[in-house]
Amino acid sequence: MKKILLLLTLIFTTTTSAQYAIVSAVDLKEGAEDDYIKTEKFWGPLHKKAIEDGVQTQQAVWKVIQTSDDRENPADYFIITSFASKEQLANYSSADYGKYAQEAYKGKMSKRAITRMFDASPNSSNQRRNYHIEGVSWTILAGGDLKQGDRMSITSTIAKSDDFESWESEIIKPMVEKEILMGQHRYWGLAKIYERTDNAYEDATHFFFNIGVPGASRSGWQSMGDTFKGTKLREGVQSASDHQNFVTLELVSIHN
Repeated sequence: MKKILLLLTLIFTTTTSAQYAIVSAVDLKEGAEDDYIKTEKFWGPLHKKAIEDGVQTQQAVWKVIQTSDDRENPADYFIITSFASKEQLANYSSADYGKYAQEAYKGKMSKRAITRMFDASPNSSNQRRNYHIEGVSWTILAGGDLKQGDRMSITSTIAKSDDFESWESEIIKPMVEKEILMGQHRYWGLAKIYERTDNAYEDATHFFFNIGVPGASRSGWQSMGDTFKGTKLREGVQSASDHQNFVTLELVSIHN
């Protein structure tokens, strides 16, 4: 048992190195979902080539199936593109996706057809709000690799105190890790927004990411207010931040 716990401790430790990602919230034009899915299918092999070439580490497309965002243009899809370093993310825009398309679709699609797909790519969306994020703290991903149909939630929040990240990393994260060991949760992560496009929402400072276990009972970290100690801890955590909107997502495709 001690050896198992030591192994788990090593896993938790070695998965907390810095990570970066671009979270793109996609607002589709009415009736354009089929065209958008065709676009993402076209881009999938290109992202796979980019990963092989060291341009990025992962790219996943998620469909919004529930949201609390009642603003004018809530997202219909989220694209999360991951990177091993801030430098890799910064160089992402200079990647030659035209070359990747020629390699991926050689003998399958003409150059003219490829050009048409590139030109049509932006047509299905009204806008894309991009957020550049840096991982602050996260757990392992339990239950195997992500697969199509898996669900994840993203909650945006506003940090209200300098020790917000410490509250989450030192109080909430260990509670979630216990739930993961008990098979009641799969993943928890906290990331800080350090850059965003001009059209992106300005209020949020951080994102929470959670992947639950279907049918699992209410987690201990979610119900920690049921005891006196838990109530005080919850009050401290809540005083450090102000949660905004949340979305529940379903995985459409993933490349890594």
